[in-house]
This record gives sequence, structure tokens and C-alpha cells, in this order.
Amino acid sequence: MPTSVVHAAFAVVLAVGLLGAYYDRRALAVVLAVIVAPELDSALGFVMPGAHRTVLHTMVLAAVLAGFVYWDSQRSESWLRGRWGEYGVRVAWVALFAHVFAHIALDWTHLDGINIVWPLVDQFVALDGELYLSSEGLVQTFIDISVDPTTGQQVVDAGQSGTTQSVHVSTPVQPSKEPVGPVDRRFPIAVGGWQLYFLCIGLFVLLARRRQSDE
Repeated sequence: MPTSVVHAAFAVVLAVGLLGAYYDRRALAVVLAVIVAPELDSALGFVMPGAHRTVLHTMVLAAVLAGFVYWDSQRSESWLRGRWGEYGVRVAWVALFAHVFAHIALDWTHLDGINIVWPLVDQFVALDGELYLSSEGLVQTFIDISVDPTTGQQVVDAGQSGTTQSVHVSTPVQPSKEPVGPVDRRFPIAVGGWQLYFLCIGLFVLLARRRQSDE
């Protein structure tokens, strides 16, 4: 799965590209803090089954936060704008955007995915499939729609992988659901070549932006 370092590297690229003139170390620190925060739900795994990729990985939380930022930024007495000006509004939107696309959506594409609309529905969903052109035309396998031969009802498979009771995504805090014997705790930095590539790109963008600021 994507490591926290990979999430952070992706967030750096987004932050540098979207913050524009508002980019500084403090803004980058806020974005990175927001990016790392969802991993805190792994600690809840000891008291709630399937907590990791559920409590802080749901799109419902992102939607609520986006609604708050939009509502507050439109008010004449905006808390964000009143305390930090346009800088605060821009950083809030970029941090939220990075939270969704550099962390939540990235986890959606790996292993069992995320509990995408928890607590409204307890269902892990993984974004997995293909989209290609062939002799049959445009083909996609991300969402499969079929008819159950037994009931005759339409069945939609969007990558459902289970609920909090059946899904456990391994973390360094809780490598397995019910550990037996010695626990192998690993804190991965890059798992696979594409993750190492992301790290290098994030580091390059960060250093390039810093050099541009110094000139």
C-alpha cells in the first residue's frame, strides 16, 4: 500500500503547484500535517475492528470539511479569512485537496480500498480495473453490472471488498487482526518501484521550488 512518505511526496507536488504565491514553509507544513493525519485511525484498530482506512479515510469526512471551508470562506465574517486572510483560505483548500487526492483516493486504489462513505454505509470499496480501447470499443472493468441468474436482479460490483468486521488493512501499529507469536513490525518507506519514483519526484519538486525561492 502507499506509505505515509509516498503520500507526503505526492502532497508536496500538489502543494507546490496549487499554493502559488502563498507557498511557504508554514503552508507546506500544514498540508503535510493534514496528509499524515488519516493514518491516526490505525491506532483505533485495537478498540474498533477495521478502523484503519475507515474512521479518517471516509469521503464523508472530506465532504463535511469541504462544506465547512466553503461556508466559512463565503461569510463576511469568515474565521479563516479574518485570522489569516486569503492565505488561510488558499492553504485550507489546498490541504483539503491534497487530503483527498494524495491520500484518500490513493488508498482507494490499493488492497481492500477504503470504507468510502462510512458511517453512512459500512462497505470497503477498492478502485480496481482497466479502461482500454479494443476491437469491441471502449471497455472498462472498474464497475461491473450484471444480472444475478438466481434472483434476476441487477448486481453492481464497484470493488466491494467487505466491512469493518471482515477487512483488516495491515499497519505497523497492528500488522494483523489477531497477532499470534512474534509480531513483525515494518515501517515501509517505498513499496515497489512506482513508490520510489513518487518519492524522487516529490523531493525534486521540493528542492526545485526552494531554489526558485532563493533566486
